[in-house]
Amino acid sequence: MRVREITLREVRMKLVAPFETSAERTDVRRIILVEADVDGTVGWGECVAGETPSYSPETTDTAWHILRDHVWPLLKEREFGSAAEVWDLLGHVRGHNMAKAALEAAIWEAEARQKSMPLSKLLGGTREEIACGVSVGIKDSLDELVAAVKKELAAGYQRIKIKIKPGKDLDQVQRLRQDFPRIKLMVDANSAYTLEDWPLLKQLEGFYLMMIEQPLGWDDLYSHVELQKKLDTPICLDECIHSEEQARAAVELGACKIINIKLGRVGGYTVARRIHDFCQQRGVPVWCGGMLESGIGRAHNIALSTLPNFTLPGDVTASNRYWAEDVVDPEVTVSPQGTIRVPTGPGIGFAPRSELIEKLTIRKERLA
Repeated sequence: MRVREITLREVRMKLVAPFETSAERTDVRRIILVEADVDGTVGWGECVAGETPSYSPETTDTAWHILRDHVWPLLKEREFGSAAEVWDLLGHVRGHNMAKAALEAAIWEAEARQKSMPLSKLLGGTREEIACGVSVGIKDSLDELVAAVKKELAAGYQRIKIKIKPGKDLDQVQRLRQDFPRIKLMVDANSAYTLEDWPLLKQLEGFYLMMIEQPLGWDDLYSHVELQKKLDTPICLDECIHSEEQARAAVELGACKIINIKLGRVGGYTVARRIHDFCQQRGVPVWCGGMLESGIGRAHNIALSTLPNFTLPGDVTASNRYWAEDVVDPEVTVSPQGTIRVPTGPGIGFAPRSELIEKLTIRKERLA
């Protein structure tokens, strides 16, 4: 196999409603789409880096630079046997997982198309449908939060995650448990707390949460080890896990009991599968997190979520939760039971909407 050329596009997509975490508020996404021509077969990938370095050190602009000036030169004119070999070919570039994952995912999709099979099957996926949860951003009032959760439950989502931060935590969870005593509920802090806040986090245990996601520093395994000792509720790590080695350390040290696998954060499918396999061997459940992706990134998340140890509902939702119009056909839909059917067509199983993508594109570069 050889990548003949790649095309980078930055598209700007306005969210249906602003999305707020403990770190920032987003209403327009700047998304890099990667189109890879592999021996005449085209595959698509998406870079999930944010507009600012608040979630990770990567941004839309750094990813463009790394893809163009460092990742592409490593692959240009290189021969390889399968998409699974691409990760090792990119080893000279340290970090920048989101940039590398975007191109790696596009090559995986191209290989699946070459073999006329769904990407999920090429990866080793076993599910025909995946269970869906939903992430609800920070709201201005408790009533607004309740209304948002009620809407998502009516849409069928099986698990509710709410974003929290200091001052927007206990009251939010208490109100939701009061109004929705039986729902599957979890919280995500996006590293908003320190170990000194453990008494407050301990109070959350009274509300029967599935997990507390990434409460402490984005690169602080040690403090999560200490916090998990104090909590019965499982800690789920997100930002801390960038590699198979960090996943192993987190599990072996007792920093968490659940891991959120995001394709971009760990560098693509090869590493994601390694983390998945390790967690499966150790009895640690995993689930797929979301990054406000367009339909292309969302389709890749669906494929990833078919692996057997993705046993918890992920943040893989319908297109219309975020976009008035998505860039794939058909758009991603969720059943009234809170599931998504896994596409059976070749590759990601969704067709990029070329005209809409061109309309949304603000810069474009072809590399051959």
